[in-house]
Amino acid sequence: MFTGIVEELGEVTAVENLGDASRFRLRGPVVTDGAKHGDSIAVNGVCLTVVEHEGDEFTADVMAETLNRSSLGALAVGSHVNLERPTAVGARLGGHIVQGHVDGTGTVLERRPSENWEIVKVSLPAELARYVVEKGSVTVDGISLTVVEAGPDHFTVSLIPTTLALTTLGLKQPGDPVNLEVDIVAKYVERLLATTQQGAGK
Repeated sequence: MFTGIVEELGEVTAVENLGDASRFRLRGPVVTDGAKHGDSIAVNGVCLTVVEHEGDEFTADVMAETLNRSSLGALAVGSHVNLERPTAVGARLGGHIVQGHVDGTGTVLERRPSENWEIVKVSLPAELARYVVEKGSVTVDGISLTVVEAGPDHFTVSLIPTTLALTTLGLKQPGDPVNLEVDIVAKYVERLLATTQQGAGK
């Protein structure tokens, strides 16, 4: 489990095509500190497993399903990525509960700079719109953010200077893809309500 609080801005240093998968080598001095084979690290919000670790770099295999359903397939050598290690039991939950299981992708539609923050508008797949509400939580490229406006096919978030400086959202431009993970609590509530209604209808 993650919290959506990005620990560092890493970099893709190599991409190897494995046919039905890809192997990424990524640099991240913070997240590789103490890392070992089998550990989990979230890369742009996608939970990946450490295959090898050497120095401040680690490798992770990404299967075709993940490449097709996330924005990881668009990564190339030199791409910047958000990195986060799983939260430790008993640690502060600084963001919200993030699984590292991407629900879909969106596209940066617009950036509106202000004096002290920036509003970013992101497209929202129709099947995810019901889970995104104003003042609710959403994960964008692994970053826990609060929704400012929730529309039928988009949402907006307000980014402070720290988020702009320390995550990929400071670099994304209109047209760039982003990974989206909606609040898991909303999905559980929906499922429970559906089950209750089905039971009441018997």
